[in-house]
Amino acid sequence: MTLYPIETGHFKLDGGAMFGVVPKTLWQRSNPADQNNMIDIAATSLLIENGKQLILIDTGLGNKQSEKFFSHYHRWGDHSIDSSLKKYGFHRDDITDVFMTHLHFDHCGGSIQWNKDKTGYEPAFKNAKFWTNQEHWDWATNPNDREKASFLKENLIPMQESGQLNFLERSKNRHFYKNMGFEVLFVDGHTDKQMIPIIDYKGKKLVFAADLLPTAGHIPLPYVMGFDTRPLKTLDEKKLFLDEAVANDYYLFLEHDAHNEVINLQHTEKGARLNSTFKFSELFTN
Repeated sequence: MTLYPIETGHFKLDGGAMFGVVPKTLWQRSNPADQNNMIDIAATSLLIENGKQLILIDTGLGNKQSEKFFSHYHRWGDHSIDSSLKKYGFHRDDITDVFMTHLHFDHCGGSIQWNKDKTGYEPAFKNAKFWTNQEHWDWATNPNDREKASFLKENLIPMQESGQLNFLERSKNRHFYKNMGFEVLFVDGHTDKQMIPIIDYKGKKLVFAADLLPTAGHIPLPYVMGFDTRPLKTLDEKKLFLDEAVANDYYLFLEHDAHNEVINLQHTEKGARLNSTFKFSELFTN
């Protein structure tokens, strides 16, 4: 097995929304805001090469939305899925599986693209199976009023219509999937049945943290996104997860942190806190 970080693009989000009830005077120490109160956000996917399988975890925002849509997110930098795949000698047609932690547009928007004449949509990975779970799919396709702006039909329905949509069965909140080659932790605070991959790699446990821990600045327990549907549930899930991460020296791959690619944690009198930050290439030499 070989892993590759895939930078799909960078954007900005409102710092207050990203940190909920935490005052700006506190969160701006780790995530400084610009003059519009926006903070730097990444959308970094992870590619798993495992024998004949090429599994891509999450796909970023994509590029099919309108200029008005993207004007809210202030994209910056020149990263893309295609350039990142090319860097490692791959093409999007090589991808066999797309595993989506959840179906918010910044995690699955790159899974679907315009067709050639822009009359409709098609899968951006024509040879891949798209993986979610039934409970989350039902949640996303019948969205509550709080989340409906994050679950976009143009990202979801084309997966189903293409015949490429598949569901991972969930019998418990943590399960090893042989067809993926990694363990999955199910969490419900941010959105219903978000899936967190836990990967055994080169003698270490690497966790693709998704929106359970979006940036290193979100490590303190009360630092919960305003986007989370069940913030008290997030608190419970974060505490259990962070305690486990400290006890077992997990390495956390931060999908949304534009400046800290991988981190690990230490125990302090205030609970779990940042220990060290790493570049993926420094921590794992292929």
